[in-house]
Amino acid sequence: MITIRQMRYFEALAATLHFGRAAEMVHVSQPALSAQIMEMEKHLGVVLVERTRGATLLTAKGEEILAHVRSVLAGIDRLEEAARRRSGMLEGMIRIGIIPTVAPYLVPQMVPYLRREHPLIEIELKEAVTDRLLADLAEGRLDAVIAALPVEAENVATRSLFTDRFFVAMADNESDVLVSPLAETQVDPNRLLLLEEGHCLREQALAVCKSANRRNLVNVGATSMTTLLQMVSHDMGMTLIPEMAVDTETARTAIRIVPFADPAPSREIGLVWRRSSPRRQDMEALAAGIVASRGKFREGGRGHETDALPSGSVHEPAMADDQ
Repeated sequence: MITIRQMRYFEALAATLHFGRAAEMVHVSQPALSAQIMEMEKHLGVVLVERTRGATLLTAKGEEILAHVRSVLAGIDRLEEAARRRSGMLEGMIRIGIIPTVAPYLVPQMVPYLRREHPLIEIELKEAVTDRLLADLAEGRLDAVIAALPVEAENVATRSLFTDRFFVAMADNESDVLVSPLAETQVDPNRLLLLEEGHCLREQALAVCKSANRRNLVNVGATSMTTLLQMVSHDMGMTLIPEMAVDTETARTAIRIVPFADPAPSREIGLVWRRSSPRRQDMEALAAGIVASRGKFREGGRGHETDALPSGSVHEPAMADDQ
């Protein structure tokens, strides 16, 4: 008989194509994972995995079986979700994907708040770019995604969480003089540093700087906001920084923050989940918890430490209808 454990292990191996990383993903030893997959192959009478010294590949039959395995596991997940829904709100495991330009600034407030308000919740987090998270959501490996709206995906429901304004970050010296508040046309495209392809913040920065010639942009291939701002602090250019990152990043990096003139450019951060999910009420509760966690943080936080930032609290929009 094929077991759920074997299917979980096989799915992990298919995702990583590496026995060691797959074993880490499912929290078992590599020999244990390998033995279970061999048992699965023995029961089915087919070879699922091509094992070579340099690489691990799925066989054609393995690819075929993988589709069935994912379908079965998705059904099991729905069964478990239905069972949890009988016991209470936000109980049991919830798997959340978060984009890299949000995760470091939201997670430290979100996770403690959710655990305090929902003691029976189990939270599993994954940080990746939007497209990868939406693929995992569609295939049932995630329950929800926190990303910038709108998202290009079918069969999803969304809830707006908060508006995150943009500012310009530049080196804390006198080599550049920008008048505050700043017009979008004042951002020099020749000095604009961007995250690598695949990050939605890159496209948002390009949208703000509509007049920028893409050939003049400085493509640095940075994969994180922190790396980008380190380059900014060394006067290699300037970049856009979301408001939620300002306190954290200015505390550890010597940068100057310059606000835009109203209406300031911004991004809308929202929660995304499968429209077919039976956990709609959980998703609504999760969205409310995320918004509340940010409110609690601002009440007890130190606030912005720069005269360049305008006063006032972050705008919290009302929850929107499904998109």
